[in-house]
Amino acid sequence: MKTYHIQDNPFVVPTTDGKIIKEHFGLASDGNSEISIAHMVAPAGWSEPFQTPEFDEYTFIIKGKKQFIINDEEVVLEAGQSIKINKGTRVQYSNPFTEPCIYLAICKPAFSMDLVNREDT
Repeated sequence: MKTYHIQDNPFVVPTTDGKIIKEHFGLASDGNSEISIAHMVAPAGWSEPFQTPEFDEYTFIIKGKKQFIINDEEVVLEAGQSIKINKGTRVQYSNPFTEPCIYLAICKPAFSMDLVNREDT
Protein backbone atom coordinates (compact mmCIF):
# COMPACT_ATOMS: atom_id res chain seq x y z
CA MET A 1 0.00 0.00 0.00
CA LYS A 2 1.36 3.42 -0.95
CA THR A 3 1.95 5.92 1.82
CA TYR A 4 1.84 8.92 -0.53
CA HIS A 5 -0.39 10.47 -3.16
CA ILE A 6 0.86 12.33 -6.22
CA GLN A 7 -1.68 14.92 -7.37
CA ASP A 8 -1.52 15.37 -11.13
CA ASN A 9 -5.16 16.28 -11.68
CA PRO A 10 -6.02 19.17 -9.34
CA PHE A 11 -9.58 20.45 -9.03
CA VAL A 12 -9.98 23.62 -11.11
CA VAL A 13 -12.28 25.95 -9.21
CA PRO A 14 -14.75 27.72 -11.52
CA THR A 15 -14.33 31.52 -11.35
CA THR A 16 -15.84 34.52 -13.11
CA ASP A 17 -13.07 37.04 -12.42
CA GLY A 18 -10.19 35.63 -14.49
CA LYS A 19 -8.41 34.11 -11.47
CA ILE A 20 -7.11 30.57 -11.93
CA ILE A 21 -7.40 28.30 -8.89
CA LYS A 22 -6.10 24.74 -9.01
CA GLU A 23 -6.65 22.99 -5.70
CA HIS A 24 -4.18 20.12 -5.33
CA PHE A 25 -5.34 19.00 -1.89
CA GLY A 26 -8.41 20.07 0.07
CA LEU A 27 -12.16 19.71 0.28
CA ALA A 28 -12.86 20.03 -3.46
CA SER A 29 -10.00 17.83 -4.67
CA ASP A 30 -9.70 14.98 -2.19
CA GLY A 31 -12.18 15.70 0.61
CA ASN A 32 -9.50 16.75 3.11
CA SER A 33 -11.02 19.21 5.59
CA GLU A 34 -7.79 19.79 7.54
CA ILE A 35 -5.77 21.67 4.90
CA SER A 36 -5.98 22.93 1.35
CA ILE A 37 -3.12 23.65 -1.02
CA ALA A 38 -3.80 25.55 -4.23
CA HIS A 39 -1.79 26.94 -7.12
CA MET A 40 -3.22 30.34 -8.05
CA VAL A 41 -2.84 32.90 -10.82
CA ALA A 42 -4.31 36.35 -10.16
CA PRO A 43 -4.51 38.37 -13.39
CA ALA A 44 -3.43 41.99 -13.56
CA GLY A 45 -6.15 44.26 -12.18
CA TRP A 46 -7.86 41.48 -10.18
CA SER A 47 -9.33 42.00 -6.70
CA GLU A 48 -11.73 40.41 -4.25
CA PRO A 49 -14.02 42.03 -1.69
CA PHE A 50 -12.93 42.29 1.93
CA GLN A 51 -13.40 39.09 3.89
CA THR A 52 -12.80 37.64 7.34
CA PRO A 53 -11.84 33.97 6.86
CA GLU A 54 -12.24 31.38 9.60
CA PHE A 55 -8.95 29.69 8.62
CA ASP A 56 -5.26 30.57 8.72
CA GLU A 57 -3.99 31.35 5.22
CA TYR A 58 -0.39 31.10 4.10
CA THR A 59 0.60 32.66 0.78
CA PHE A 60 3.91 32.19 -1.05
CA ILE A 61 4.54 34.41 -4.09
CA ILE A 62 6.21 32.59 -6.97
CA LYS A 63 6.10 35.36 -9.60
CA GLY A 64 4.79 38.90 -9.70
CA LYS A 65 3.30 40.88 -6.81
CA LYS A 66 0.16 40.64 -4.70
CA GLN A 67 -1.43 43.28 -2.51
CA PHE A 68 -3.10 42.59 0.83
CA ILE A 69 -5.06 45.09 2.88
CA ILE A 70 -4.97 43.65 6.38
CA ASN A 71 -6.97 45.53 9.01
CA ASP A 72 -6.54 48.73 6.92
CA GLU A 73 -2.76 48.23 6.47
CA GLU A 74 -1.51 47.80 2.89
CA VAL A 75 1.08 45.04 2.42
CA VAL A 76 2.66 44.16 -0.94
CA LEU A 77 4.55 40.90 -1.41
CA GLU A 78 6.91 40.07 -4.26
CA ALA A 79 8.33 36.83 -5.62
CA GLY A 80 10.10 34.82 -2.92
CA GLN A 81 8.14 36.37 -0.05
CA SER A 82 5.43 34.74 2.03
CA ILE A 83 2.85 35.69 4.63
CA LYS A 84 0.60 34.02 7.18
CA ILE A 85 -2.72 35.71 7.89
CA ASN A 86 -4.42 34.45 11.02
CA LYS A 87 -8.04 33.34 10.95
CA GLY A 88 -10.49 36.03 12.00
CA THR A 89 -8.45 38.77 10.30
CA ARG A 90 -10.22 41.20 7.95
CA VAL A 91 -8.36 41.15 4.64
CA GLN A 92 -8.69 42.10 1.00
CA TYR A 93 -6.61 40.36 -1.68
CA SER A 94 -5.78 42.04 -5.00
CA ASN A 95 -3.35 42.38 -7.87
CA PRO A 96 -3.51 46.04 -8.94
CA PHE A 97 -0.28 45.59 -10.88
CA THR A 98 0.34 45.16 -14.63
CA GLU A 99 1.60 41.55 -14.50
CA PRO A 100 -0.17 38.37 -13.32
CA CYS A 101 0.74 37.07 -9.87
CA ILE A 102 1.48 33.36 -9.50
CA TYR A 103 1.36 32.01 -5.95
CA LEU A 104 0.60 29.13 -3.63
CA ALA A 105 -2.16 29.40 -1.04
CA ILE A 106 -2.39 27.04 1.92
CA CYS A 107 -5.42 27.19 4.21
CA LYS A 108 -5.76 25.43 7.56
CA PRO A 109 -8.41 24.18 8.05
CA ALA A 110 -9.20 23.66 4.38
CA PHE A 111 -10.72 26.45 2.32
CA SER A 112 -14.49 26.46 2.16
CA MET A 113 -16.78 29.26 0.97
CA ASP A 114 -18.72 28.71 4.22
CA LEU A 115 -15.62 29.88 6.12
CA VAL A 116 -14.78 32.99 4.04
CA ASN A 117 -17.32 35.61 5.27
CA ARG A 118 -17.06 37.95 2.25
CA GLU A 119 -18.26 41.53 2.43
CA ASP A 120 -19.89 41.43 -1.00
CA THR A 121 -21.33 44.72 -2.08
